[in-house]
Amino acid sequence: ELSITGYTCADLFGQSLLLEEAEMALMQIMNNTRQMDIISIIGMPVVMNSTLLNSAVVFQKGKILGIVPKTYLPNYKEFYEQRWFTSALNHPDANVRLCGQNVPVSANLLFDTPETCFGIEICEDMWAPIPPSSALALKGAEIIFNMSADNEGISKHNYVRSLVSQQSARCLAGYVFSSSGFGESTTDVVFAGNGLIYENGTLLAESERFSFKEQLVISEIDVERLRGERLTNTTFAANIGPGRPAIHISTEFVNTRDLSLTRSIEAHPFVPQGKELDERCEEIFAIQIAGLAKRLVHTHCKTVVVGISGGLDSTLALLVCAKTFDKLDLPRKGIIGITMPGFGTTDRTYNNALHLMASLGVTIKEISIKESCIQHFNDINHDMTVHDVTYENSQARERTQILMDVANQLGGLVIGTGDLSELALGWATYNGDHMSMYGVNGSIPKTLVKYLVNWVALNGMDNESRITLLDIVDTPISPELIPADENGNIKQKTEDLVGPYELHDFFLYQFLRFGFRPAKIFFLASIAFRDTYDEETIKKWLTIFCRRF
Repeated sequence: ELSITGYTCADLFGQSLLLEEAEMALMQIMNNTRQMDIISIIGMPVVMNSTLLNSAVVFQKGKILGIVPKTYLPNYKEFYEQRWFTSALNHPDANVRLCGQNVPVSANLLFDTPETCFGIEICEDMWAPIPPSSALALKGAEIIFNMSADNEGISKHNYVRSLVSQQSARCLAGYVFSSSGFGESTTDVVFAGNGLIYENGTLLAESERFSFKEQLVISEIDVERLRGERLTNTTFAANIGPGRPAIHISTEFVNTRDLSLTRSIEAHPFVPQGKELDERCEEIFAIQIAGLAKRLVHTHCKTVVVGISGGLDSTLALLVCAKTFDKLDLPRKGIIGITMPGFGTTDRTYNNALHLMASLGVTIKEISIKESCIQHFNDINHDMTVHDVTYENSQARERTQILMDVANQLGGLVIGTGDLSELALGWATYNGDHMSMYGVNGSIPKTLVKYLVNWVALNGMDNESRITLLDIVDTPISPELIPADENGNIKQKTEDLVGPYELHDFFLYQFLRFGFRPAKIFFLASIAFRDTYDEETIKKWLTIFCRRF
C-alpha cells in the first residue's frame, strides 16, 4: 500500500514535490519492466479532481491498465487516512491522466487475462463487513490482490490470517495479500511484512515476518479448481445479482511457459498429518456413531448383524457398532458378529476375527460357507478348480445371504462394511457385499480406514483388543476368495489386482471433489507421487480407475 512513497508520509502527502516524484518513479518502474511478461500492481497516491486517492496502479509492458482507489479509509488510532485521502465512494467512475496516459479509475475494475480475471482491494477494505472483494468475486474476479500497510500488534497477525483465509473461502477465490515490512517508517507503529497467498481458505505460501531482507513469495493458484467450486456451489451463484456493473479491462496476451509448480500437491488428501490426523479420526468416528445411533433409535432396533472377516473394513464397522451400543446403553450382546470362513480364509484373519469379537464382548457366530458353496457349484455345474469371477462372487453372495437371513431371524439390521474406495471402483460383488441395511463406512476412503482403526486401537481400547486391532492394521488387504498359498499366507492381494489404493483415492478426490479431467489428474499425480511411481504406472492405474469408476 502506497509502496512508491511509503505509507507513513502523513502530511507530506500534501507536498506537490512528493506527488510529482511518485509519478516519475512509476514511469521509471514501467520503463524497467517494459520487456517483461508480467502484470504489475503498485501502490501510490493519485490526484483526481483536486483530491488524493490511495490507489493501486495496474500496468503491463509500459501501459497503465487501470487505477483502483481505496474504498474504506481508517480514521482511528495510528491511521488518519481521511485527513489526506478521499474514498472511492466519493468519486464516480472516470478517467485520469497519469504518466501521459488516459487511465480509467474505479474500485469496480476487473482485469481479464487469457487465464483468469482478477480484482483489487486495499488494506482496510478487507476489514469491512462487506468487503469490495465480495462484489468483485461475484462479478467474475477469481483472484483478489490486496496491498496493505498492516501494522503489528499482539495477536493481530493471527486475526489477519483468519480474515484473509475466510475471505478467500467465502469468495471461492485466490487471495494475495502483501503488506509493508522493514523499511517502512516506525514513527508510531511497526510493520512486519506479511505476504500471504491463499486459495479458497487454504494457505499456499507466506513470507517470513520481521525479515530485514527483501523477499519474493511465490505460488500458483489453481483457477480451474476455483471455477469448479463456484460451478457446484449454488449459494455463490444465488448471490450474483444487480448492482454497479464491473468495468472489464483486457490485458495483453502473454505466451504461457511450461508450468513448474512450486506449491506442494498432497499425495494423501484424505489423510492429514500429525495432530490433525487424530482430530480427523476422532471426528469421523463420532459421525459414524451418530449416524448408526439415529438409525437404531428411529427403527427401534436393538440388534445388528455384522460379517467379520478379520480385515480392516469389517473391523471398523464392528468398532462403530460397539461404541454406538455403548452410547445408547445397549448390551453389546445385541451385536451379532458372524465369521464365515471360506476357501480363501487364512488362519491370521480367522483368528483375528474371533479374538476381536471375544475381546469386544459381542455375540459370536461361526458359519462356514464351504459346504453351501460346493452345493451351489454343483447346482450350476461349475468346476471348483476354476478360480474365476463365478468362483469368487458365489462366496460373497453366500455370505450376504447368511447375514440377511440371520438379521431376519433376529429382527436386526445388517451393517454394511464396504468403503468409499470400493464403491468408486466397483470392487464389490453385485448382490453381495455391496448390499446392507445400513452402511457405516460408505463415505470413508480405504487409505483412511486403517488410520481410523489404528486411532481407535490407541484411544479407549483394552489391551487385548488393541493387540488384535494393530495386527489387523498390518494385514494385507484381500477379499480372501482364492485359497491361500502353501504357507497359509494371503495369496490374493487387492492392490496387485485393482491397483494401489493410495493412487485410487488420490484420483477419486481430484475427480469428485474438483471435477478435474483425467489429463490434469495425471499431471497432479505425477508430481505428488514422483518419488513413488513412474508416470507409466500412474497412467496405467488412472486408466483403470476411469474405466472402473
